Amino acid sequence: MTPDTTEDEIVQLLTPAGERTANADFAFTGTDEDVAGYLRDMVLARRLDTEGTALQRKGELGLWCPLLGQEGAQVGSAAAVGPLDFVFPSYREHAVALKMGVDPLALLAPFRGTSMIDWDPRRLRFHLYSFVIGTQTLHAVGYAMGMQRDGVVGNPDPADNGATLVYFGDGATSQGDVNEAFVFAASYQAPVVFFCQNNQWAISEPIARQSRIPLYRRADGYGFPGVRVDGNDPLAVHAVTSWALERARSGKGPTFIEAFTYRMGAHTTSDDPTKYRLEAELAEWRAKDPIERTKAYLLDRGAIDQPFLDDLQAESDALAERMRTGCLTLPPPELPDMWSRAFAATPQYLATQRAAYVAYADSFLDAEVAG
Repeated sequence: MTPDTTEDEIVQLLTPAGERTANADFAFTGTDEDVAGYLRDMVLARRLDTEGTALQRKGELGLWCPLLGQEGAQVGSAAAVGPLDFVFPSYREHAVALKMGVDPLALLAPFRGTSMIDWDPRRLRFHLYSFVIGTQTLHAVGYAMGMQRDGVVGNPDPADNGATLVYFGDGATSQGDVNEAFVFAASYQAPVVFFCQNNQWAISEPIARQSRIPLYRRADGYGFPGVRVDGNDPLAVHAVTSWALERARSGKGPTFIEAFTYRMGAHTTSDDPTKYRLEAELAEWRAKDPIERTKAYLLDRGAIDQPFLDDLQAESDALAERMRTGCLTLPPPELPDMWSRAFAATPQYLATQRAAYVAYADSFLDAEVAG
């Protein structure tokens, strides 16, 4: 199936009021229990995000990249990831990181400056954050092409197949690396899903200044399907991402998903969005909050109750407390590690440089003792 989407169409299965709606091409096949799980994941991700911002404001983090408002896009898509898939994030995919099993304290480390990465990408199938805009799309395509050559694509048994899922923002679509990734993916039918979170603002530049057409339609020029989905609807996001990943795993090539969402917070904690956008715009998108619509749906269905919400609040509070206390215990980096962590097996020339540095640093300690 290739969905017949036009310029004005957007896939939506759950309205902002929390009411289910139908789509001709996509359907959510999960249960209310699954949806309750999405709500939990979104609430915990938002609390993590709130604490990350607070820690930066207190001077405990050098920077933080808020995801406020994008929880539905991240949770809905991450829930579609299979056991052989590999995820490539940018720097804002905190909800995806939690879903993939990254420890929240490990997630803080790059922003505190104690470590570039404190999780095992191979075990979690979740790559390190990419702070250089768009480079992760090339990494994802290269990895996907490797999966092709390893025979992990197009097998009769779906359990033997995998694909890559790569996240980036609307601003990244203006980068050369992203467009080169599209070219390679299309040319080699790479099993990759390009997941663009169009949060409307590339720092202070609105999407209207970046593209004359909806972003998902760019896929046409590269020869693979593009779909626009309501990024604040986790059910629709899950349905579209599941379809795109299965298409990639079966050997049918790449797909571009434009998750139409909104960054309700700042681009980073060094940004002031009140300088370039109107409060009315923010209020409009608050009414489309992915958490509130999912909660409304589940409460109306009787799938959750107040005790569920109370337990979720307690779990969120515990997560916040762990982040506040644990952040301060993250070990500061040792400068000699700069040499020993550059390669899996440190080459001799770097080992020599490291030894020279250590001897130089120790000479100051010797001088202090002698003095």
